[in-house]
Parts: sequence; C-alpha cells; structure tokens
Amino acid sequence: MGTIAILGTMDTKGEEHAFVANLIRQRGHQVLVIDTGTLDAPKLKPDITRLEVAAAAGVDFAALIARKDRGEAVAAMSQGAPAMLARLARERRIDGVISLGGGGGTAIGTAAMRALPIGFPKLMVSTLASGNTAQYVGVKDIVMFPAVVDVAGINRISRQIFTRAAGAICGMVESVPTPGDDKPLIVASMFGNTTDCVQAAKRILEAAGFEVLVFHATGTGGRAMESLIESGMVAGVLDITTTEWADELVGGILGAGLTRCEAAARHGVPAIITPGCLDMVNFGAPATVPAQFVGRTFYQHNPQVTLMRTNAEECAELGRILAEKINLSTAPVTVFLPLKGISVISAPGQKFHDPVADRVLFTALKSFLRQDIPVVEMDCAINAPEFARACAERLLAQISRPAQA
Repeated sequence: MGTIAILGTMDTKGEEHAFVANLIRQRGHQVLVIDTGTLDAPKLKPDITRLEVAAAAGVDFAALIARKDRGEAVAAMSQGAPAMLARLARERRIDGVISLGGGGGTAIGTAAMRALPIGFPKLMVSTLASGNTAQYVGVKDIVMFPAVVDVAGINRISRQIFTRAAGAICGMVESVPTPGDDKPLIVASMFGNTTDCVQAAKRILEAAGFEVLVFHATGTGGRAMESLIESGMVAGVLDITTTEWADELVGGILGAGLTRCEAAARHGVPAIITPGCLDMVNFGAPATVPAQFVGRTFYQHNPQVTLMRTNAEECAELGRILAEKINLSTAPVTVFLPLKGISVISAPGQKFHDPVADRVLFTALKSFLRQDIPVVEMDCAINAPEFARACAERLLAQISRPAQA
C-alpha cells in the first residue's frame, strides 16, 4: 500500500485532518502529516512540523510568528509547502496528497500540489471548490472536492464529504497506471485556423516514431504545454500557434502569461516556432469587445468568440517579443515564416488579409532575432502541406542533433 501526505493547518483544522487520516489508515495506507499552521499548537501531531515547512522556504518561523501577520504567514507556507511536497515526491516518500481547508488552507494546499507532476494523486477538499478554481488548479490535475459546509468540525454533512474524499484519494493511489510502450513526446500548439498544418505535421512526426500531444492555444492550453515542457518529458516542440501572445499584448481573453514560449528555450528542448494566428486577438461576444477598439477589423468566429485583426503597430511589438523569447534558446531552434498567410483568414482574399501588418511582423521578428538562429521563409500559407512537412522534417533533424553550446 502507499503513503498519503495529509497537508494542512493542524491548529485550526486538526480534528478534520485526523478524521481523514484514520479513514486512510483503515484502508491500509500509511499517512504522513504535514503541518502548515501558524497560530496555535497543532491538534494533530505532525510528522513534518511547521518549522520545517517554513525552513523549506528559507523563512525564520519564530520571526514570522512574532510579526503576527496572517497574510504573510500564509504566503510563507505557500512557498515552503511546495518545496517540501516536491522533495517528498522526488524521494518517493509519498504516493498521494490530500488537504482540507478554507481560503488560506486552499491557497497553501493547492500551491503545494501545483509543485507535483501531472499524474501524481492530489485532492483538495475546499470551501472554494464550487467557484472559479483556475487560480488554485493552474495547469495541474488537482481534484477540487467541494466541502459544501465549512471545514469546521465533524457533522452529518462533513462526515459524508470527508469520508468520500478519503476514499477518493485512496482510490487514486491504488489505481496505478499500467506501463505502456511509451514513445518519445513532441508537443504542438494548434488553433482552428492552424489545424490543417498541425495535423499534417503530426502524421509525419508519428510516422517517425513520436507521440504528439496537441494543445489548444486558448491560454490554458499554452500554459499546460509550457508546464509539460518544463517537466522534462518532452523531446521536441512544434509551436505552430503562438497566438496567445497577441491576446497577452493587446488585452484579449486567451493570454497565456508572460512566460509563454520560454519553456523550450530555457530547458534546452529543440523547437520549431512560427507566428501562427498572431493576426488575431480573441474577445467574447461582440458586446464584450472594449470600446477602445471601435473601427478595427473583426471576424465573428462563432456567437461566443469575436476575433480582432492585429494592426501593424501591434505586429511590430509581437515580432520583437517572439524574437526575445526565441533568443533564450540553448537547443536547436528554427523560425518558419509562411509569407502568404499566418492563419486561414489572413490568406489572400480572406477577411484578415493584411500584407503590410504581416510584413511588419516578419521584419521585426527577424531584426530582433539572434543572428545564429535560422529563419525559413516559405512562399505559401501556414496550412499548406509543404509548410507542415518542412516544419516536421526540420524538427526531426533538430531532435537528432545535440544542443548548441
């Protein structure tokens, strides 16, 4: 059987965590109690104390408590708990983790869980689980289990919730995936407007013996892809659709954060980068488009999604940003430019066709790019079969050669 970490504020939620610990032991698993409390003495004896958790973040716990700032204390534990939990997982001392909490406990517990790899069992019983949990889950597979009532004692409702949650984490730990004949991984970014390109390249890469995971470039998809690259599981990156940077820059709804396009560069993973769909910024229904964009060129993708064409000024900045991200690369990387359209709707005759804006984008990208990074310009649109083949074949060649010094 396994060892399940029970992480939480054992001063304020000790009784509830003790209840769950007993249920887990009844299933035959061991428990490892980690205390992240900062107020009174713990009501459940921890195996790893709050002092040790604080020390993992480089925090002097005595000085922290003396300041009597609960916000600062929660922040410190939110830094120490991830370091502690990640170390325990690396050392194979735990096989899963469960935590119970309100606002502060959820912040600490999920911060710790986000430090664990995808596939590692993690369950958060939270009073916040029925709302927007994006800030707590991030791009990891954290199970958010609604507490329904406050985590404040054992009663007829909490008893049911905690019992099911304990059973759930035990079941997750017991359900070990059978090893498969896993192939080396390549990740790719895709939008509806680059589907033909990515699917064609995917077939070539799979025929060469790789498994290709495709991520939808909707903000969450880009962050998830970057996280997987950082995990060390990825052999190559086919970043055809860097569109999330347009939303990040202009203020659309699908931005992926300021570190998008950095993971492959910083972790030495071979990559192909194209400015796919940087011609568009995503908004919701037409009524949601900010008034400052009146007069711009729009395309109604569907009733819920309105696309806005990036202009020349924005494209110049996007070219600079993309180049600066690519310049961080330590592994082989190539930039591919489809000169006749960076999306379906920017091709000649389509609504977003703007050769001036595209030219500004390409020029800026090339002018800010490191001189030793190759740029391949092709006289075709991004979804042309020859463009997909060229990208796939170059990526395969890059994977087969060592990283640059």
